[in-house]
Amino acid sequence: MEAHFPPDVEKMLNDLAAQSGRGTDELLQDAFAAYFEELVQTRDLLDSRYDGLKSGRLKPIDGEEAFARLKAKTEAQRNRST
Repeated sequence: MEAHFPPDVEKMLNDLAAQSGRGTDELLQDAFAAYFEELVQTRDLLDSRYDGLKSGRLKPIDGEEAFARLKAKTEAQRNRST
C-alpha cells in the first residue's frame, strides 16, 4: 500500500524515523494500529451509550445541565486544592 503525505508531514515522519532508528513503514503501522484501537474503543462506548438510551437504562440530560454539572465539579476540585 502506498501513502502520500504533504511535504511537512513527510518531513516529520522522516525526522522521527531518523531519531528513533525505526523505519517509516514501522512507525506508520504502529500509528495506525493505535488509531484503530482507539476508534474501536470509541465506537464500542458510543454503541453502549446509544443502547442504554434506547433501552431507557440511561436518561439524556440537557446540554446546559451537563455544562452546569461540569462547572460545579471543576469548582469543587479547585476548592479542595486550596
